[in-house]
Amino acid sequence: MNPSHSLKTQAQRVVRGLRRDYADAECALVHDTPFQLLIATVLSAQCTDERVNIVTKELFAKYPTAKELAAVPLKEIEKLVQSTGFFRNKAKNIKALSERLTKEFDGEVPPDLNLLVDLPGVGRKTANVVLGTAFGIPTGVVVDTHVGRISKRLGLTESTDAVKIERDLIELLPRTEWIDYSHRLIHHGRRVCKARKPLCDECGFKKICPRIGVEL
Repeated sequence: MNPSHSLKTQAQRVVRGLRRDYADAECALVHDTPFQLLIATVLSAQCTDERVNIVTKELFAKYPTAKELAAVPLKEIEKLVQSTGFFRNKAKNIKALSERLTKEFDGEVPPDLNLLVDLPGVGRKTANVVLGTAFGIPTGVVVDTHVGRISKRLGLTESTDAVKIERDLIELLPRTEWIDYSHRLIHHGRRVCKARKPLCDECGFKKICPRIGVEL
């Protein structure tokens, strides 16, 4: 179903506002290479970016590449990533994907969606993050908790399911905005449009936001 004209107009207003307020917004996960971004994104599941950045600072200082991380004993990886939660499963996937990258791609991350989602622990969301941020390839819209919550508040989707939200946003947003939209909305969610107590009076969208789901 094609979005209505009013919905398209709302999306255009949101994009303009994000570009105005968060022109320099970048990925919050600290990384130097596509591989490091891939590992950081795997670790970010059910974990804050702040915690991931603390963990990866030590992890990447010791093992900055896929070849080096592939050779590390699983127990050592578990110890290093323990504070990110679900650490045993994350460590297993990190070691396995590092081994696959080393064996099949000479340690490099392939800039291809199908190849990425075939790696252990890598789903579409993680692949979208890596392709968009590391390679500038817009393969989809990354929908984390901030993006999902605020997109609904702004009236751009009625869904709470990340897959359906992404589908709605892909229909509404120009492909050239898919990458920046997520980075900028995440920054907006942390600074202004918070989950429990959004700072609506300080928000640059207060004139166009229907505040869906916000308790007034």
